[in-house]
Amino acid sequence: MTARIRPDLASIPLYVPGRDFPGAYKLASNETTLGPLPSVAKAVAEAVELAHRYPDNRSTELVAALAEALDVPAEGVSAGCGSVAICQELAQITCVAGDEVLYAWRSFEMYPIVTQVVGATAVTVPLTEGHVHDLDAIAAAVTDRTRLIFICNPNNPTGTAVGQRALESFLDRVPPHILVVLDEAYFEYQRFPEGDRPDGVELGRTRPNVVTLRTFSKAYGLASIRVGYAVGDPAVIANLGKVHVPFSVSRVAQAAAIASLQSQAELLERTDAVVAERVRVRDALVGAGYDVPPSEANFVWLPLGSQSADFSAASAAAGVLVRPYGVDGVRVTVGDPHENDAFLEFATNAASRRFADVSANR
Repeated sequence: MTARIRPDLASIPLYVPGRDFPGAYKLASNETTLGPLPSVAKAVAEAVELAHRYPDNRSTELVAALAEALDVPAEGVSAGCGSVAICQELAQITCVAGDEVLYAWRSFEMYPIVTQVVGATAVTVPLTEGHVHDLDAIAAAVTDRTRLIFICNPNNPTGTAVGQRALESFLDRVPPHILVVLDEAYFEYQRFPEGDRPDGVELGRTRPNVVTLRTFSKAYGLASIRVGYAVGDPAVIANLGKVHVPFSVSRVAQAAAIASLQSQAELLERTDAVVAERVRVRDALVGAGYDVPPSEANFVWLPLGSQSADFSAASAAAGVLVRPYGVDGVRVTVGDPHENDAFLEFATNAASRRFADVSANR
């Protein structure tokens, strides 16, 4: 007889990472193609020499560096094992069985998982026809059982984003006792018009019910080291400490993140090349006949519906791994130019065959 396990776990899906296999271009996991800067690699090597010692459980030095960089009090910052770990901590401090977690769909696939883990009920709101958060509909979906709202901005997997003014209007309609999480994992890739660039940290300065999540996994190139952070009201941040898994932000992760902050300007310059490739890739796909919403992240979204799985499999066979999402679409990371060229060659040929088949069947 095996140990008794919670029966509801049978309905909780496993998180499925992007596939990988030798020799293929991996455009499935939104990773940066450039490794850490030499100064960051040096900090990592030095931290490894102290691997026999536990890390600082409070990430004191990292939290202080983030607080200074963001001009917020250190009491308003918490580090985590990637921002995804903090998503679960936020659900744990706000929800019990019967409470509701509200988010758009399709969005980051960890939201339904962390919701079910804490026994809460997921309430989802469809994206607009343009694959953007429908903030009016989300505000209208709030009930007296709503405890937590996730807004992924830019949204994963669609890459779309809403601007600062739209977010301000939305937040003004949310009751102040409901925690709103602005998940900004792709914050550094946004190129909004002057004055409308969404910034959760700024929005949270006057709104105690707003928490902003960011990560070092994407623009900072530390995906495998696992470090993210939350910025919010000190009372909320203090409660995150109560459910935080001890020592889950390793000494290596803290050292790498601190060194990355010290070279922040150089690292963020790298995003310009990604954005330029993002524009080129999207333009080429639109020119080939695909529907591709404007992206503010380091990936593009192809809403291929029921063709998503077949498209992904054919792309893999052509040597390029992309990420299918059920019958909704396919997410394609913006990689190096030669990787993007390989995908565009496949996608253009696939589009030509598809349109030829449509014409033949008329």
